[in-house]
Amino acid sequence: MKITHYGQNSLSIEIGSQTIIVDPFITQNELSKDKVDIMQLKADYIFLTHAHFDHILDAEAIAKNTGATIVSNFEIYKYYDEKGLDAMPMNHGGSRTFDFGKVKYVNAIHTSSFPDGSYGGNPGGFVFSAEGKTIYISGDTALTMDMKLLPLQFEIDLAILPIGDVVTMGINDAVLASDFVGCNRVLGVHYDALPFTKINHEEAKQTFKKVGKELILLEVGETMSV
Repeated sequence: MKITHYGQNSLSIEIGSQTIIVDPFITQNELSKDKVDIMQLKADYIFLTHAHFDHILDAEAIAKNTGATIVSNFEIYKYYDEKGLDAMPMNHGGSRTFDFGKVKYVNAIHTSSFPDGSYGGNPGGFVFSAEGKTIYISGDTALTMDMKLLPLQFEIDLAILPIGDVVTMGINDAVLASDFVGCNRVLGVHYDALPFTKINHEEAKQTFKKVGKELILLEVGETMSV
């Protein structure tokens, strides 16, 4: 798997010939809007963790441009299905097999509403299993004991966790979350894009390093392999 970071929670995941976009918030993100052209992005699927604007902003435009299938909870699925876009539902505890691998929809503790205030269903996260690797995308979440269920079913190679605090977990809770899911390699997301989520990068990395863990902070457009 190859993962490219586009700022905030926005990611591209390449698995074989398939490309997945997660939570596209690019065109109004000060960190990425001048660096990433959403019309140049490839996408076969768009996975959305919840309905907040900083996770769905560019989903419709990318789906229309690429023909990608939008995957999320039932309420978000219905929202895009009624717009005539290709979409499919998942919900908590459920798994689906895709042409690139298998995905399980897991719990997240957060809120979820569309920009117009309408109900966006319960937020969630995703566990992707493909090419012999497993990655956990927590979505915007507080630290939750439900994370301890994951290593009972999966051996997670990379945990993608929010670290910006205030509206999600902060650094210290993310360290605990990595303990809960049994993964010492963490890709940090949901930081710096908003004024109240700015972090000290070096301090964050050192907090993880002190307990024998690795925190990866990618620049916008930077790619890593799993």
